[in-house]
Amino acid sequence: MKNLSLILNAVLAIAVIVLFVKVFSNNPKSPSEKAFYKNDSLNAGLLPIAYINVDSLLLNYQFAKEANESLIKKQEDSRLSINTKARQLQTEMGEFQRKLEANAFLSRERAEQEQSRLLKRQEDLRELDGQLSQQLMQVQQKMSEQLRDTINSFLKEYNKDQKYQLILSNTSSDNILYATEGLDITPEITELLNKRYAAKK
Repeated sequence: MKNLSLILNAVLAIAVIVLFVKVFSNNPKSPSEKAFYKNDSLNAGLLPIAYINVDSLLLNYQFAKEANESLIKKQEDSRLSINTKARQLQTEMGEFQRKLEANAFLSRERAEQEQSRLLKRQEDLRELDGQLSQQLMQVQQKMSEQLRDTINSFLKEYNKDQKYQLILSNTSSDNILYATEGLDITPEITELLNKRYAAKK
């Protein structure tokens, strides 16, 4: 029984070696291997891969710059509005405190009404601040989606000849630790995106 097992294992090992030699000796590349080499613009042996430095793209893509400036303006306007209302409320609260200390209210009931009014305004201001922050988050999310959509739709058009099988994103060099310079297509993509955006304006 042991001899039979050894003989079977030996035959199996020989069959695997013969198969291995047959497959990898002087045969043309398989269709999947040919796909890796099909683009003449790439050196033989390199996968058709490129990457885009997203930080650089966002700094130089006009649509992204304008969207960012618009968002910053909205944030500044929102902050200014809240700060103005907060200063007005602070002034009124200081005035209320002075009147209270000077017994300037005609009755205790009148003082309580004024205090309630100021507390309600303070609560309304907190709610307004929350609403404005929520609106800004929604605007930022919408702008991010528009930016992503415009880049994605452009890359589909840009790569319609299937020059690249894979285009990666790289932010602050945190995903790609090393790559040859020829794989970085950021300048070309930025230039083409800006031309496309300028044509649509």
